[in-house]
Amino acid sequence: MSFRDQDPTLETSWRSIILLGRNVASYKFALAKTLLQLETKNSLVLLEDIAVPFAENIAEHLSIERKQITSSSSKFLDICEKYNGGEVDQDTLRTETVKLGFLNVIDAFHNVANDDVPFRFFDDSRKDSNGITITDNFYRLLESEQKDNFLFEVNARWRLWETAISLKVNPALLSISNDYESELLFTVDKNLKRIDVTSSRDALNGYQKGKCFYCKRSILIERGSERSCDVDHFFPHQLKHHGFEDINNIWNLVLSCQDCNRGHGGKFEKIPKIEYLTALNKRNNFYIESHHPLRETIIKQTGISPEIRHKFLQRYFDRALEMVPVTWKPKEFY
Repeated sequence: MSFRDQDPTLETSWRSIILLGRNVASYKFALAKTLLQLETKNSLVLLEDIAVPFAENIAEHLSIERKQITSSSSKFLDICEKYNGGEVDQDTLRTETVKLGFLNVIDAFHNVANDDVPFRFFDDSRKDSNGITITDNFYRLLESEQKDNFLFEVNARWRLWETAISLKVNPALLSISNDYESELLFTVDKNLKRIDVTSSRDALNGYQKGKCFYCKRSILIERGSERSCDVDHFFPHQLKHHGFEDINNIWNLVLSCQDCNRGHGGKFEKIPKIEYLTALNKRNNFYIESHHPLRETIIKQTGISPEIRHKFLQRYFDRALEMVPVTWKPKEFY
């Protein structure tokens, strides 16, 4: 099963780059973040104009986690480290980034599963102009109602990836837990020290494509808006008090609009109807089949094969209905 839609959109092409691309360094995340932060509307963007923000995005993450590449060393990362330490000024950072920072990332940016995504967001213009040419696809992407979510998604995926390689764990094998109170995903290192990774909102949103899990209304990750999402327990959290010990696990978390979760006629402590159980199973399989860093966590929680995961959810559904014999679906579907 592929993450790509049968009828791919700009949003799914962009998200597949961020969520599914195989990375040996964090440069793809840095370039994506730099593009989202562009303030120019010019088609041609020179490397020297994006070099500093690109490098500063990496330098910012180096201050959180020094491991930003799977290999043992990088001259470019050394420059970014020196910039953080005040040993290198911005002009030197720009020059060295133009020379070293873009060597592979521009070629590899659009490649997912050994093929290019359907929509390109820039073309390589290094031979003619030492820059990249932003396509209309990218500017149309920024007109999407999802544009406010993209930066959060890039940072969340980046944090999951860098945490995995810093712990010397294959990103697909990173074991992640969820903190119910803080809405943070975290892992534990070999010394049993907790490491907060990223917001559960940010990590979950890309696979829901910025839509409420239930009614498909557009949602926002950032708090404070009337469209800000809730992190919802598909099987309600109150079941924790009735022997459902794994209720806070990632497989059971979805993003919901406020109306569906707690508005008039909302879900509250009810059990979603059976069709939403199918959707939950499909969502969890997306994580697993795309080799996302949450893959191994969900396999450990729900089962190694599609058949086992299906039985796990069916048993959970049957048990939950015994405790809360009330099912729910949203009044409206968008």
